[in-house]
Amino acid sequence: MRVLVLGSGVIGVTSAYCLARAGASVTVIDRQPGPGMETSFANAGQISPGYASPWAAPGLPIKALSWMLQRHAPLSWRLDGSLWQWQWMARMLRECTTERYATNKERMLRVAEYSLNCLRQWRAEMGTELSYEGRSLGTLQVFRTAAQLRHAQADMAVLTHCAVPFQLMTPDMCIQQEPALGSSKGLLTGGLHLPHDETGDCHLFTQQMATKARDLGVQFINDVQVEQLQHDGARITGVRLITPHGAEVRVADAYVVALASYARTLLLELGVNLPVYPVKGYSLTLPITNECQAPRSTVLDESYKVAMTRFDGRIRVGGMAELAGFDLALRQRRRQTLEKVVQDLFPGSGALDQGTFWTGLRPMTPDGTPIIGPTSIDKLWLNTGHGTLGWTMACGSGQILADLIQGRQTAIRTDDLSLKRYGASGVSHSPKRKAPPGSLEGLV
Repeated sequence: MRVLVLGSGVIGVTSAYCLARAGASVTVIDRQPGPGMETSFANAGQISPGYASPWAAPGLPIKALSWMLQRHAPLSWRLDGSLWQWQWMARMLRECTTERYATNKERMLRVAEYSLNCLRQWRAEMGTELSYEGRSLGTLQVFRTAAQLRHAQADMAVLTHCAVPFQLMTPDMCIQQEPALGSSKGLLTGGLHLPHDETGDCHLFTQQMATKARDLGVQFINDVQVEQLQHDGARITGVRLITPHGAEVRVADAYVVALASYARTLLLELGVNLPVYPVKGYSLTLPITNECQAPRSTVLDESYKVAMTRFDGRIRVGGMAELAGFDLALRQRRRQTLEKVVQDLFPGSGALDQGTFWTGLRPMTPDGTPIIGPTSIDKLWLNTGHGTLGWTMACGSGQILADLIQGRQTAIRTDDLSLKRYGASGVSHSPKRKAPPGSLEGLV
């Protein structure tokens, strides 16, 4: 079987690796010069099944209104000129019920836990050949208010249902887990420790998995633009590419779209209304200047939705969410928020003036669950919509997709992961015309 994988982020690369392991002949196509150069490049560094939670949660609408008045708000939005932005936000708000939250969190946990198992299996097989500054010390979610501590009860119920280990902690227990929090004890009301979570540099991981995929015969074609998925109304017949040498068409037996936030643009022309919006996030990477003041693993500040992750000699501070379309401007106010959080909890741990500031677009679905599986168009498969948990879910998502394409039984339930869960709203009945050059149509 010949498979074309569109996209070489962590999702596309793990998909290619799993397909190649299953015996497929795989080609990966990407516009960037190498793997993991966009959303996978400088994310928060977490592999965090225990923290797999939808942004759409009970109380979010009220919180969002209050955040609009805050300087260091974890969520913000600006008009992007599209009707789709409003439609996506309306869908997300419909998911903010207690029942929908529990359903969506269970789906996310199911994929994330399976993905961690896949990663651990690969790591056992590869040994030291797979090295990405990883740590296996868990995630500590810290609370600054009594209300946050109370709200954690709902998450704990789902964690218990899904057999995910956790421990509710007092401030003293938080400091025992992360000694550098000692100087910030007065800010804390407690914490939730998720011992199975891991950390590491996603970009390094993606590059190393691309090397492993090449060893299995996967071909990577970079610096190539995917212009169009060609079709005859019922099936995909080829992919039209723009290369440095001109246009060409490649054909395969299956086509996997793993283009993160940019998948929706490509699929609209086929009549596939992919419910994925680009949610902008930021990160700041600091060289460690004081080991004693630095975190040992990942500490997540619930108040600002900012994670601080320890690498070998660096701290990655990442988080926040902006609904602003495909805007990639680096906004200094967001840097100030990241600096504030790390200074609150780990003062003097890293050189702020030497920090590398970065932004990327996370492909977010309204319910937080990724979209993995077939579409109504023959030969067209999706692996996107992982939001803030792309690396957390990458290995499992790749294996699920490979099993489905090969017609094999999957290790976990997958019937509620495909585009079908959105019903008729997910797919229109006729292909769309191509948007005119320079227009906003089809970009969001």
